[in-house]
Amino acid sequence: MYSLEGKVALITGAARGQGATEADLFVRRGAKVMVTDVRAEAGKELAGSLEGADYCSLDVSRERDWNAAVDATIAKFGRLDILVNNAAISHFESIEKTTVDDFQRVMDINLLGTFLGIRAVIPAMKEKGGSIINISSIGGLVGRRNIGAYVASKWGVRGLSKSAALELGAYKIRVNAVFPGLIDTAMTREAYGAELIASRGAQIPIGRAGTPSDIANLVLFLASDESEFCTGAEFVCDGGETSGK
Repeated sequence: MYSLEGKVALITGAARGQGATEADLFVRRGAKVMVTDVRAEAGKELAGSLEGADYCSLDVSRERDWNAAVDATIAKFGRLDILVNNAAISHFESIEKTTVDDFQRVMDINLLGTFLGIRAVIPAMKEKGGSIINISSIGGLVGRRNIGAYVASKWGVRGLSKSAALELGAYKIRVNAVFPGLIDTAMTREAYGAELIASRGAQIPIGRAGTPSDIANLVLFLASDESEFCTGAEFVCDGGETSGK
């Protein structure tokens, strides 16, 4: 079920966390994967451990990096069917204390990076179609205190995904957005610490924090042909956190 046999995927932010788990799962389901990240050592190590994977350095905020990554993927694997816009950063600070540079950096990686990725893969997907999965956040569904720049960027990803779905549907290119809740990754541990993740997870209706595999399994479905009638949609994976208080 949910085979990716014969498909080629490019995953951003794939050196660790959700991206790395997605890359591993995609390979196990038959895909060839271009692992991309700014963390070269970790990215190369992961790609080297996965049969049918390769690594390409990619700063998602740079247009030329995107063009090079798409070209490298096609040169290596002959095609490109799936894009997972996973790379993102957080910035924990009140709006009052967030500088313009802080705000712009979050936007450049989280929102501009997603835009550049969508635009870069269109020519490669136009002929045979494809699936673009943009990783937003439950911060793209509700406001959150002291993380305003991140929330703004993830709301932007939400709207951009819907607009792209409308424009690209004629080419059989599907664009969907995934909204993870609290996921226990290296990035969230750096921000919150393991103890807070566990205590907050216990308050979620499902009773725990999410894992990278929870998100990867959903992304796998959206990358596969089984989701061929899904586009412009929002897929929340948060253990029920946004269902209500």
